[in-house]
Amino acid sequence: MVSDLQITGEYPANYHGNVSKMHSHRVFPGFFAVVEGVDGSGKTSALAHLKKVLEVEYPDLILTREPGGTPEGNAIRGLVVSSGTLNWDPTAELLVMAAARAQHVAAVIRPALEAGRVVLCDRFVGSTIAYQGAGRGLDVNSIREIHKLTTGDLQPDLTLVLDVDPEVALKRSHARLSGSGVNEGRFEALELGFHQRVRESFLAQASANPERYAVIDGHRDVLEIWNDLNQILSSALACAKSR
Repeated sequence: MVSDLQITGEYPANYHGNVSKMHSHRVFPGFFAVVEGVDGSGKTSALAHLKKVLEVEYPDLILTREPGGTPEGNAIRGLVVSSGTLNWDPTAELLVMAAARAQHVAAVIRPALEAGRVVLCDRFVGSTIAYQGAGRGLDVNSIREIHKLTTGDLQPDLTLVLDVDPEVALKRSHARLSGSGVNEGRFEALELGFHQRVRESFLAQASANPERYAVIDGHRDVLEIWNDLNQILSSALACAKSR
């Protein structure tokens, strides 16, 4: 079980990355980890489980999400992820997402990292590059410049990508949304090609930044996935603590 894992420094066979190098770029005493993936990849449940396991050792750990994490961010979330009559221009969508992130970083993430806390976040700038960049077709360099302006170019210490085929993931997501009554299906309603571009972007980001990324096969049994996530994140935290 995940809760029985010890920090061994060993990584699962499907891990792609180099935790031993993740400390080299760190700026704050805290640790910032993000879970990314297409809609329906299992991020939210995985993060809830990681929090339950890790808060034994890190009781002041923060679990947050994007868009959201603040009252202002949650208000923006309702405008951009809900199904309905709003039809955002891609550039406008990018900018309101950036506004939510600017508030989130200023009010929650940066203060926590400065205080030495562990922050787990459901999505960050990698999702913007994937969804508004690859998905919507906006210029990725412009997205990165906006990120620098709005966050001081804050980057996660570790990004865990749950890799799932979009056809499989969307079936999961549609079932979850229909069963919960939550009105957050705006992106799920987009064509399959959009989600395939998003997946390809996450994998490309991971390939370009192996020292900060780990890709996990999200098609397996959920306990296997959670075991791998916990093992990689726990080892990265142990490595960071020893520096």
